[in-house]
Amino acid sequence: MTSFSAALSSSATASEGIATAAIRRLTALTPLADADLALLDTAADRALTYPIRHAFQTIGRPVAAPLLLLQGWAARVRILPDGRRQFMSFYLPGDVIGSAHHARPIASATVVAITECVACPAPVAAAGSGLAQAYAVGEALDEAYLLGHVVQLGRLNAQERIGDFLLEIYERLSLAGLTVGGSFEMPLTQEMLADALGLTPVHVNRMIQQARRDGDLMWKSGRVLLRDPERTARTIGRLSPQVTDTQTMPQANPA
Repeated sequence: MTSFSAALSSSATASEGIATAAIRRLTALTPLADADLALLDTAADRALTYPIRHAFQTIGRPVAAPLLLLQGWAARVRILPDGRRQFMSFYLPGDVIGSAHHARPIASATVVAITECVACPAPVAAAGSGLAQAYAVGEALDEAYLLGHVVQLGRLNAQERIGDFLLEIYERLSLAGLTVGGSFEMPLTQEMLADALGLTPVHVNRMIQQARRDGDLMWKSGRVLLRDPERTARTIGRLSPQVTDTQTMPQANPA
């Protein structure tokens, strides 16, 4: 198992192109041809950096041209009239923000940057190409994760919700090559995690402390280490989504 200090060192010294993680994730979903990779490289040359809290789209307003997230995290969020907040899902490198298949789409949720983000125009994929298939598989996975969140919020207890969520993030970042052993960057605060899981910050803190005492995870310096992802998955009965036989999703499923 990778030590926490080694994971921190590896993450800090990694130096790759801005599109590497996104391309790695798309390639994991389905094989990409040289023409697909050339499209992605060209699009990455037009990448822009967006500050934290930048609104990529706003609920009820027209959706702009789709963007491919290259670096950073963004989130779908809904703010209630009294100020309560619900994070509905998170965008990670390799995800497409603003994908739509109908004319004149209107945003059904606000999408904001929760870290500094780098994104480029999502290149238009030729029909039948590997890139078109990667986009389609990515959308199917997005739906699968949203369905999983319904179960998460409706049937799992607090400890299970946190474990299930961290396993999802681990799986998704693994596709992009952004994990070291069982560890990965975690820019969310405990308050943000509470707003994603329908819990209070106090309850989230209590459950994380319990998981630490149980030896299930470490969380410090903006990084999480899952000591045994497969055991955690078995404990909560998590099934990693499998939407096609071409994806190479890391499986942290019950044996």
